[in-house]
Amino acid sequence: MGTGYVAIMYGAESIEEAFGDIAACQYDGVELKIDKIRANGAETVGQWLEEYDLELYLAMSEWIESEEAVQRTVDNIPMVADLGAEFVGLLPPQRGRHDSDTVERWLSRISDAAVEAGVRPLVHHHGATAVEQPDEMRHYLDAVDGLELLFDTAHYYPYGSNYPEGDVTDGIDRFADDIAYVHLKDVDPVKEFAANRDALTNADFHLDNVINYFRSFCDLGAGILDFDAVFETLSAAGYEGHYTVEIENQTERPLVHAKQNYDYWSTVRNS
Repeated sequence: MGTGYVAIMYGAESIEEAFGDIAACQYDGVELKIDKIRANGAETVGQWLEEYDLELYLAMSEWIESEEAVQRTVDNIPMVADLGAEFVGLLPPQRGRHDSDTVERWLSRISDAAVEAGVRPLVHHHGATAVEQPDEMRHYLDAVDGLELLFDTAHYYPYGSNYPEGDVTDGIDRFADDIAYVHLKDVDPVKEFAANRDALTNADFHLDNVINYFRSFCDLGAGILDFDAVFETLSAAGYEGHYTVEIENQTERPLVHAKQNYDYWSTVRNS
């Protein structure tokens, strides 16, 4: 069980800097988008992982929006396996763009390729996508062989039965047998957050809805989510996997945010 950090706020040209920052903050692992690995070259990324003593926990796909995107992901899974990643994450298509049969077929193709390569495929439930609501999560987990769940605290919050309270433990209880990996991020909802959420669920991607929804994600402890309850509930359910901090909207001083969030989560785990 380790603590990782997602290099989402670092561009492809800054991945070595990201590794240095993440290692300096005492994280054990890192999560990277597959396209950032390709941009730097798998051999170079592997050298950096070794130099900074980091484990590649998960390589995240591009948004699965087309047959071409599916094929690119499938083609890159051997590279992910060679770098020692345990997981490949699958980002579902935008909401309302494809029927469920298509989404199921695409996820199945990638899942099959991952399992064959010895990498565990995880679906990342995500607001404004085809895998947003708990019932949708359940559907695709049941329909796709080998598929497991990347549980994201912030992306579950708007759709859980305890909303608007900051308690996402109902999702942990419901999906305890499926959760293989956890994203940690907090939520500080804007005033019209529920309206923005509902608009995105209805595939109304007006810029205000998108910006207000996603800009509500914040550093751990800066929002309303109860991370003590998250850790306690996952521990009680027998979860022994990694916890990976994913901080968005913080392009300034990324090292500071990485350290602040590591310290916050360390306090939760040791309390």
